[in-house]
Amino acid sequence: MKIIVTSIFVQDQDKALKFYTETLGFVKKHDVPVGEFRWITLVSPDDQDGTELLLEPNNHPAAKEYQQKIFAEGIPATMFGVTDIHQEYNRLVENGVKFTIEPTTMGELTLAVFDDTCGNLLQIVQK
Repeated sequence: MKIIVTSIFVQDQDKALKFYTETLGFVKKHDVPVGEFRWITLVSPDDQDGTELLLEPNNHPAAKEYQQKIFAEGIPATMFGVTDIHQEYNRLVENGVKFTIEPTTMGELTLAVFDDTCGNLLQIVQK
């Protein structure tokens, strides 16, 4: 068994698609209409056959409440691995990304947390 798709709740699929592709650098794999929303998945440009990230609409009250509560508590919705966290941090800051935690070393890893502008905090980690 392996993880093939994981999802993240977003307030606006179009805004999220733009941020996750243009700012973060993910590649759109699927964009299929499904009722009033779309099945939009993204992949890493380095692993286009790897795990897909689904931009899931937060239109259900439970999803919206979950998203708002973890954001308010400062809990990242998901984590992305990077090779050089300082380089990635600088690239994202140059692209206007707002960090809540700058690169911080914790044991064997360094992490940073930022706002995805779509209702989530995201964490990048360098092991």
